[in-house]
Amino acid sequence: MAFTLGIDFGTNSARALVVHSRDGAELGSAVAPYRSGRQGVLLDPRNPDLARQHPGDYVAALEESVRGALAQARRDRGFSARKVAGIGVDTTGSSPIPVDSANRPLGLDPKWRRHPAAQCWLWKDHTGWREAARINEVAARMRPHYLAKCGNRYSSEWFWSKIWRCLVEAPEAFEAAHSWVELADWVPSLLAGVGDPARVVRGICAAGHKALYSDEWGGLPDKEFLGELDPRLSALRDRLYERAFDATAAAGALDRAWADRLGLPAGIPIAIGEFDVHYGAIACGVREGTLVKVIGTSTCDCAVVSQRRRVPDIPGICGIVPGAILPGFVGIEAGQSAVGDIFNWWVGVICGGDSRLHGRLTEEASRLAPGESGLLALDWNNGNRTVLVDPRLSGLLVGCSLHTTRAEIYRALIEATAFGARMIIERIRENGVPIRRIVCAGGIADKNPLLMQIYADVTGCTLRVAGSDQACALGSAISAAVLAGEHPSFAAAQRRMVRLRKATYRPRAAARRTYERLYGLYRTLHDGFGGVRRDADVSAVMKDLLDLKALARGK
Repeated sequence: MAFTLGIDFGTNSARALVVHSRDGAELGSAVAPYRSGRQGVLLDPRNPDLARQHPGDYVAALEESVRGALAQARRDRGFSARKVAGIGVDTTGSSPIPVDSANRPLGLDPKWRRHPAAQCWLWKDHTGWREAARINEVAARMRPHYLAKCGNRYSSEWFWSKIWRCLVEAPEAFEAAHSWVELADWVPSLLAGVGDPARVVRGICAAGHKALYSDEWGGLPDKEFLGELDPRLSALRDRLYERAFDATAAAGALDRAWADRLGLPAGIPIAIGEFDVHYGAIACGVREGTLVKVIGTSTCDCAVVSQRRRVPDIPGICGIVPGAILPGFVGIEAGQSAVGDIFNWWVGVICGGDSRLHGRLTEEASRLAPGESGLLALDWNNGNRTVLVDPRLSGLLVGCSLHTTRAEIYRALIEATAFGARMIIERIRENGVPIRRIVCAGGIADKNPLLMQIYADVTGCTLRVAGSDQACALGSAISAAVLAGEHPSFAAAQRRMVRLRKATYRPRAAARRTYERLYGLYRTLHDGFGGVRRDADVSAVMKDLLDLKALARGK
């Protein structure tokens, strides 16, 4: 009998999960919130694009969550911490950390403790939008093949945009940093006791999706290209890394000091770090033909295609990377920059409510028929990640009247995120990648049947829900189980350790017909305000919404 441990570093907290490696049974879990900033995020009221995290929060949450999960697991008479065979780690991303020559984050140095640029640059930090625009401009001229692999547009959410922004915004912090390490790579290196950034084992997931890494061109972007951006970025390349690895490689072995600190066996393998949703996709049973959606503050969509097949470059997608999710498969990533964040903005910021108001508005919204509110929204309150890849887009709500209610707007926001999800699905399918089923994970997928039914009606797809509340942590634990030799392959581990809930959401014919018309109007707004078509005619949208409203109310 052996067990593995998965640790998931999310936007607001870290979660640890102890599972039985035989069948994925969950024995213990614990959540540790980050202590700094607002719900763990360091913000600047003068700059809404800024989002950072203090690295010390990761260290504290790591110890607290693991100890809590192990304590809970000990209630099972068959469990012993001595039988934990491996550890897996997933994190948000791209969330790069400036580190010194000893692999210590600058933010842990008292000198830099309160300096915003010395912290982890959280995934949703958009301060590098100018730098992203310049990267796109230079790459289109010098290295168009770099852009082709990331949807033809590099994002401000990603590695180089953030590092370059640090150089511009706070050159003193950039100069103090010996290197930069993605959070997904740094946490495993911390557990392995790695004291040199050059020895950190980097994962292909973060490197390929966010850092313009590819074996096709010898790894990271070449020095000539980086020098065209800024010579100091070219010099930094020598202090980063040469190779990145898929989940068949170990990130290291558990260091004795951390083993004693956590109460685990020293020397057990640590799986390669991946982003949360990529490991979450494994826990949802991702395979060719399956799209996995992890719905949280934002969403991330993941699909895989066998490396034996040719996968075309897909415009607007966040990367096509061999081995990024499952070894032997090309990983395809897309997503929406805000979903749960949009609902929380409406309920918490605008309406001044809490989880109880979420519940009340959900109940009221569920009594509305599709089209009955006469509203239509764009889901760009935090920019657009896919398919437009533009952080400078913003939200939009059309059709309000003096009689519009909070619940009507709440439903319109849910529908907007569903329309954005359909845009992604259609873009992937248009490029020959099969999507035959969708599996959703995350708290929203499990707790909000209204949203799930709307997504089914809008997309025309049947939706299933992950069996674990901690799908990302479970995926990390599955990777650890394979690496520890508990299963001969990822496919074998998935067959034994993955399960789905019984809940199934199927599209309803009448709702589908209405949503087809609403989606057409959404496309008009999307293409017009998103700059896809400068001749997009939005003049009829308001009146078409009124017609749909009258139809839904039988008038």
